[in-house]
Amino acid sequence: MKIAVVILNWNGKALLQKFLPSIVAHSQDATIYVADNASTDDSIRFIENNYPRIKIIKNQENGGYAKGYNDALKHLEEDIFCLVNSDIEVTQNWLPPIINTFKSEENTAIIQPKILDFKLKTHFEYAGAAGGFIDKFGYPFCRGRIFDTIEKDNGQYNSNSEIFWASGACFFIRKDVFNTLNGFDESFFAHMEEIDLCWRAFNLGYTSKYVSQSTVYHVGGATLSATNPKKTYLNFRNSLATLTKNGSGNIFVLLLTRLTLDGIAALKFLIAFKFTHILAILRAHLSFYNSLPKLLKQRKALDKKTEYYKTKSVVWSYFASQKKHFSDL
Repeated sequence: MKIAVVILNWNGKALLQKFLPSIVAHSQDATIYVADNASTDDSIRFIENNYPRIKIIKNQENGGYAKGYNDALKHLEEDIFCLVNSDIEVTQNWLPPIINTFKSEENTAIIQPKILDFKLKTHFEYAGAAGGFIDKFGYPFCRGRIFDTIEKDNGQYNSNSEIFWASGACFFIRKDVFNTLNGFDESFFAHMEEIDLCWRAFNLGYTSKYVSQSTVYHVGGATLSATNPKKTYLNFRNSLATLTKNGSGNIFVLLLTRLTLDGIAALKFLIAFKFTHILAILRAHLSFYNSLPKLLKQRKALDKKTEYYKTKSVVWSYFASQKKHFSDL
């Protein structure tokens, strides 16, 4: 079973300098690629001069995470794709537990390792933690992270488990499944595209899994920080798109509830005087309304399952019922 480790890069020389050494040192059984999204820095020259083993894929434009990987992966022949953010540090023997799981479990299509915080290695990292789930209204959360509450790793998630979505920070998928799903939705650009892909895989009967014996460390926000309004815009817009495409039941009731909850989120930003984030939510909603006919057409063409959510409303559980940890849900 051949594996391709693919790192998406856009003007990220500093990140490559810092994090490529661990990937090269601990990925002897994989072919390593850097997929470059038309960088204007000297990232490519740095790789060519220092890492001749690494293969470089030159994308023609910066299409973000979604199109960047779609363009890069169409050229690869390996059985398993491992998509790794450029701000990930991997550990010794991070690949064998993943490969062994794929070999022994034919229906497991997508895998995520344990993702800990590079800056605080005793704790889980926001983007993925110990595997993702979703509520009825499309709000994602993780084992080890609900909203801004992040758990310390005390071994509470040291068993392998089925999950609903795997983090795009370190994302393994079978090549044939990726192709069956036609890859990521390129209209997302970045953020939430991996949840949309996992949701579509789930609706087709594939399994996503968390494998605890594999550990990586993620900086998080190295490309786009949480304080950037563009991140708020992409998260709100793409979350609505994901729910519209994949959620089962009366989609208009789901959307009305979700849009109301988004309005409450905007009020929180107002109280915190984060006016640029309020504008980002408004822009996200306007973009969503503009794309709604296309999304409804996609929805009609996609298979859907009823029981996709772990809890009905993680917003209610977290803010009203004060359930701050995954084990409380």
